[in-house]
Amino acid sequence: MKFLLSVFVGLFLSLSVFSQERTTILISTSFGDMILELYNETPQHRDNFIKLVKKRFYDGTLFHRVIPNFMIQGGDPDSKGAVPNIQLGNGGPGYTIPAEFVDNLYHKKGVLAAARLGDAVNPKKESSGSQFYLVQGQVFTEEKLLSFGIRSGKKYTEEQIKSYATIGGTPHLDGAYTVFGEVVKGLEVIELITNQKRDKNNRPLKDVEMSIRIIK
Repeated sequence: MKFLLSVFVGLFLSLSVFSQERTTILISTSFGDMILELYNETPQHRDNFIKLVKKRFYDGTLFHRVIPNFMIQGGDPDSKGAVPNIQLGNGGPGYTIPAEFVDNLYHKKGVLAAARLGDAVNPKKESSGSQFYLVQGQVFTEEKLLSFGIRSGKKYTEEQIKSYATIGGTPHLDGAYTVFGEVVKGLEVIELITNQKRDKNNRPLKDVEMSIRIIK
């Protein structure tokens, strides 16, 4: 009886995570607005992001690193009012967040994921306390994706294969960086930002400022 009860409790908690309404946020830039939903399956990242947004932490920060067919990165507090031609990307709130890898959350186009330091100095793959990126990525044929999976030891579901083969993404980042949300409206803004001219550090020559607020 105790075993059955624990199974039912676990099932209930699992279902409640997926049925819980997602928090919706708005990222505004000079290139347009993006509406995103934060995943409930990654509660530490979700709650931290909400906390920072409520503090207006991100307002005035830049998308300081932009790489076509890959991603746009922001959230460095040192980017506020930063002079041109300096390298950004080392700032944060002074803490990291434990990795929250979830198999069914993957790097399809438009996902929100946490930036982090490299494995050599960060073997636990802990996330930056504030820096994030939005995936643009590229399309992968099923054959290419399966070949990549064989080399890397990753197995892709039919949903993932279909997604990467249609809208695209960055599958090589799966299981290495925490995915905690996705763009549900305004994907074209990512495209517009990645098309900007950049310096040698992939910082747009014309600053791309953002502001973020919770809308639901």
